[in-house]
Amino acid sequence: MERASERVGVLMGGLSAEHAVSLKSGHAVAGALRDRGWKVAEIVVGRDLPARLVQAGVTVAWIALHGRFGEDGCVQGLLEVMGIPYTGSGVRASAVAMDKAATKRALAKVPTVRLAPDRVIAAGEPLPTDLGWPVVVKPVVGGSTLGIRIVRDEAELASAVEYALALDPRVLVEGFVKGDEITVAVLEGEALPVVRIVPESGFFDFEAKYTKGRTRYEVPASIADDARDRAQATAVAAFDEIGCTGLARADFMVPEDASPPVFLEINTIPGMTATSLSPMAAGAVGIDFGTLCERLLLGAHRMQRESIPGE
Repeated sequence: MERASERVGVLMGGLSAEHAVSLKSGHAVAGALRDRGWKVAEIVVGRDLPARLVQAGVTVAWIALHGRFGEDGCVQGLLEVMGIPYTGSGVRASAVAMDKAATKRALAKVPTVRLAPDRVIAAGEPLPTDLGWPVVVKPVVGGSTLGIRIVRDEAELASAVEYALALDPRVLVEGFVKGDEITVAVLEGEALPVVRIVPESGFFDFEAKYTKGRTRYEVPASIADDARDRAQATAVAAFDEIGCTGLARADFMVPEDASPPVFLEINTIPGMTATSLSPMAAGAVGIDFGTLCERLLLGAHRMQRESIPGE
């Protein structure tokens, strides 16, 4: 891939509730690539995306979209049809990873992956009360901790489920794990240093994630060596099993009782500003933000076109 012959379209914004977060990622990536000499078109994604890609002369796409229609395989599929290489995971891996329940079912057979018990429910279905208390309620599809609540008794469960159902027709009710929250970025199949997340409020919700000063991050994480090693190995196993490529980030809870980390989810397009968690982890091993963005660009891919008999 040559700088002179490529026109990089950085796709950002999009149609999900994470539009504003995606814009921050996209602007940061576009700036980093320009600083390295790439010709960049910043494309705020809407339903006119195909026309915008053609108009801008995009030859390769750097996907900085978060949430529905961007992180779930939809845009990846569109780019496949248009023959435009793109960064990150492919259609299938993106779709599976975006669905928290599908991810857990796909990883249930992997020996190194430890999962919390859960139930998936839709509107009108009985509320689960057999997981113990507290539980975590979250939309099955979604990100940026939108719609997530910790529920401590049966009286709170119905309202939490209704709150999550406003964002997705299916809700995951999951056993709560008390302990440290950590995250492990995986870059091209290799685990980066573990980041420990220490929110001021004790809960890493949307406000804690995106309000400056509300959360402290530790790299490397101050957790036991066994927990660190197990989390890194599990993150790589999840990355490989789901079929991720490029960069992904797996989230875990490290239980207070020192038992192995519990896998929560894997994100195929993690936040990409200079202070986001994955770039933070990359920086801990000497990979600066610009280098990371360019490395992911150089790994852009697309499916090989099938040969058609008679052509």
